[in-house]
Amino acid sequence: MPIIVNLDVMMAKRKMSLNELSEKVGLTLSNLSILKTGKAKAIRFSTLETICKVLKCQPADILEYVDEQEN
Repeated sequence: MPIIVNLDVMMAKRKMSLNELSEKVGLTLSNLSILKTGKAKAIRFSTLETICKVLKCQPADILEYVDEQEN
């Protein structure tokens, strides 16, 4: 998939666990885990905004586009 989710990288940089992020964002552990592992098919802008507020980052810190044809 050409969209890479780097949520785990940002969580590590902020020294935040999945449980802690789940509580602060208001998402279930399972939904946050689906996003973290890159298995999510979509994300609401409101959810992305809340994650960015909690992690003090930009959307580009979490989501990355990789052109599969370049590899």
